[in-house]
Amino acid sequence: MPAADLSTTNMWLAIMAIVSVLEALLILGIGIGAFMIYRRTMTLVSELESRQIAPLREKVEGILVDVKAVTARVNEQSERVNYAISRTTERVDETADKVKGSVMDKVNQAVGMVRGVRAIVMSVLGHEGRHEPPTPAGSRV
Repeated sequence: MPAADLSTTNMWLAIMAIVSVLEALLILGIGIGAFMIYRRTMTLVSELESRQIAPLREKVEGILVDVKAVTARVNEQSERVNYAISRTTERVDETADKVKGSVMDKVNQAVGMVRGVRAIVMSVLGHEGRHEPPTPAGSRV
């Protein structure tokens, strides 16, 4: 019976060889299928990016350029307004100083005239004994 055992062993070896070849073909098929799915997915992603994302990115970049231009204009206008305000403040201060000096001069002249008229009236009326000390210039009468 040894011959029968050898034929049975050869038959099992043949079956195992066929199964191994079928497994190899199955694994190769799965690998090729996975590669095809990967390639289709990458093509779909590339098409999606070119159709959807690229135009959206261009729009966002355009908006950013506009925002940058508006920001530059706002900064420029704000600098101009600050300069105009500071110049106006300086002019108002200068004008106030001039008006103050002019008013003080007029007040001092009026005080001098009032003192002169008072001195004349006092001397005419004869109240020379009651002299008040003169008040300094610039003080109120």
